[in-house]
Amino acid sequence: MAGFFSRLKKGLSRSREGLSQLIPGRARQQLSDADWQDIEDALIMADCGANMVEELISKARRSRKPVREALQEGMLARLKAVQSDNAETAHQPLVLLVIGVNGTGKTTTIGKLATMYRQQGKRVLVGAADTFRAAAVDQLAAWVERAGADMVRQHEGADPASVAFDTVTRGYARAYDVIIVDTAGRVQSDHGLMNELAKVYRVIGKAHEGAPHEIWQVVDGGTGQNAVAQVERFREVAHTTGLIVTKLDGTAKGGVLLQLTERFGLPIRYIGVGETLEDLMPFDAQAFVESLLPALDDEEANNKKN
Repeated sequence: MAGFFSRLKKGLSRSREGLSQLIPGRARQQLSDADWQDIEDALIMADCGANMVEELISKARRSRKPVREALQEGMLARLKAVQSDNAETAHQPLVLLVIGVNGTGKTTTIGKLATMYRQQGKRVLVGAADTFRAAAVDQLAAWVERAGADMVRQHEGADPASVAFDTVTRGYARAYDVIIVDTAGRVQSDHGLMNELAKVYRVIGKAHEGAPHEIWQVVDGGTGQNAVAQVERFREVAHTTGLIVTKLDGTAKGGVLLQLTERFGLPIRYIGVGETLEDLMPFDAQAFVESLLPALDDEEANNKKN
């Protein structure tokens, strides 16, 4: 667990440093309206979202607790309100559809998920339904081979829905534990590609009733409002059930997780804070909030004790 917190804090260091510059450490009795404005500005610059920030500041100002603790409580309440028990163990096999645009780390994330499931002793089948880019299929194949999983692939330019159907059918016939279907990295404004994604979703349901069980969208944590727009459009088409937020180690806008949960009510399933396998972590709301906000300084800590 110590290693987990260490990696998480390191990954969120840029976001935490940005907040620590503007959130004052003085006892709350000494905070002026200008100080509260600084705190609000810090949260907005961390991409927490205007509505969320207004709610956090309002509750923190009414609270008698130290600023950091009051903010943590508000953030934690929001994140926990949308977190649900992970459905990864609710189905046998689990059919997981992974969606998102190019550049978010989707292919790498699928490879890491396959590796994690294999380390848990599960049999994993991955369908390469991103058939437009040969490089994407080859990259995914390298991850799948490294993970010790199996893969369904067809020729370049094949119908993605056909690949998805074959993957799910084979996964059930051969009693795999986890079936993961990759999809092409789509721009949410491209109606043709979004219609095709909707087709992939429908065809998976025809391959097995009730599938896909989980639809996870991978978003780049550093893209701010663009990530919000992506989730909004993809949810309409593919009925997103959860989010994986990557590249949080390269951004000072880690608060985007709060904005996404406040806006869409979707749980965060995993977060990525680095390149290694261990840097893709199951989301822990408590650990995330504690790693995001700056630590108490001595004066505020003493005030809390008193």
